[in-house]
Amino acid sequence: MKKYFSILLLCLAYQISFAQTSLKFNSHDEMSLKKVKALISAGDKNMKKGFDELIKAADGALTFRPVSVIEKQNNPPSGDKHDYMSLAPYFWPNPDTKDGLPYIRKDGQVNPEVSDYKDKEYMPKLCAVLETLGLAYYFTNDERYASHASKLISVWFIDDATKMNPNLNFGQAVKGENDGRGAGLIDTRHLIKVIDAVSFISSSAAWTSSQDKQLKSWFAQFLNWMQTSKNGTAELKATNNHGIWFDAQRLSFALYTNNTKNANQVIESAKKRLEKQMNTDGLFPAELARTTSLHYSLFVVEAFLKVAQLSTNAGVDYWSFTASNGNSLQKACDILLPYLIQQKKWTGEQIKPFNYDEAIPFFAAVGNRNNCQNCIDKLAQSNSYKILQSIY
Repeated sequence: MKKYFSILLLCLAYQISFAQTSLKFNSHDEMSLKKVKALISAGDKNMKKGFDELIKAADGALTFRPVSVIEKQNNPPSGDKHDYMSLAPYFWPNPDTKDGLPYIRKDGQVNPEVSDYKDKEYMPKLCAVLETLGLAYYFTNDERYASHASKLISVWFIDDATKMNPNLNFGQAVKGENDGRGAGLIDTRHLIKVIDAVSFISSSAAWTSSQDKQLKSWFAQFLNWMQTSKNGTAELKATNNHGIWFDAQRLSFALYTNNTKNANQVIESAKKRLEKQMNTDGLFPAELARTTSLHYSLFVVEAFLKVAQLSTNAGVDYWSFTASNGNSLQKACDILLPYLIQQKKWTGEQIKPFNYDEAIPFFAAVGNRNNCQNCIDKLAQSNSYKILQSIY
C-alpha cells in the first residue's frame, strides 16, 4: 500500500479481532497478517520502520514487571486486596462540607486522588504491554515475548496469591456515596486486549493448555458477574458510551469462552443501542452533553467499531447493519470523520484541547474497512510510534 504500508502494519492490530472461540483469525484478517509477516520475513523495506518500532516497544515491554491488584495500599471495603478498586475520576471533595463528603462531579476534570488507587493505573498498562508482546511474538516467533506475556497474565489472572477476583464490585467508587458503581466497568474495557494477546501467543509452548483453561474460567466468571451483579446490570442499562463498551466487553469475553448464544444476544443488544443512542444527524446526544464532547463522540464510535470487528467472529456483519430508523455505524463514521480530519470545526463543548492523535485507531479501523483515503492520508501524516502508542 505504497509508503503507508509500514504504518498500516501497526494499524492491523486495531483492525483484527481475535476473541474467537477457536482462537484462529477470521479469513480476511488472517490473510492480511500472513501477508505482512511474509513481507517482513522477505526484508521488505516498506515494512521496516513499523516493524522496528514494534520490536523496540516489545523489547521495552520485556522489562515491565508483573503487577497485581494486591499491591494497592488502600484496602477495598471487602478487606480483600484481590478485589479491584478505583475512584470515579470526575468526582471531587465537596467544598461545602467539613469532611468533603459526599464528593461532587466536575465533568472532564480528573481528581488526582485517582492515582492513589494503583489498580486503575496497572490494569491498562498491563493490557497494553500484553498486546505489544503478543503482536511481537506473532511476527517473530521469539519465545521471549510469549514467555513474558504468559508470566504477566498468570500473575494478574491465575496465580492464587496474586490474582484479581473476577468482579468489579468496587470500581469507580464515589466517596460518601457508594463503594463502587456500574460505571466502573468502563475500566475493564482494556481486558479485551488480554484476549487478543492470548490469541497471538497461543501457538507458543510458553502458553499452556492449563493456563488457557484457567483464564477462560476467569473470564467466564467475570462475564457471569457482569450480567448478574448489581453493578453489572446497572451498566447494562447505561445509554451512553458505557453501555456499548459494556457490550463490547461482553462480546469479547463470550466469544473467548465459547458462549455463542450469549455472543449473539450481545450483538442484538448492540444493534438496539445504535438505533436508540444515535440521533438523526449521526451523532450521540449523551456524548454531546459532555464537557469534552468531541472526545466522547469519538469514544462511543470506537466502541461500536470494536463490536463490529468482534461480530465478524460470530458470523454477523454488524458493519452493514442499518436500524429501522436509518442509523448505522457507517453513518456515524461518515458524520464524525470531517471533524477528525479538521475539514469541519467542532462546535460542541470541549473544555480542553482535543488531541487529534486520539483518532488514529478510528482512522486505522475505518481506513482498512472502507478504503477511506482521508483516513489513510491522516495515518501517513502520523509517525508509527504515535500509532503504536494509540493502539496499545
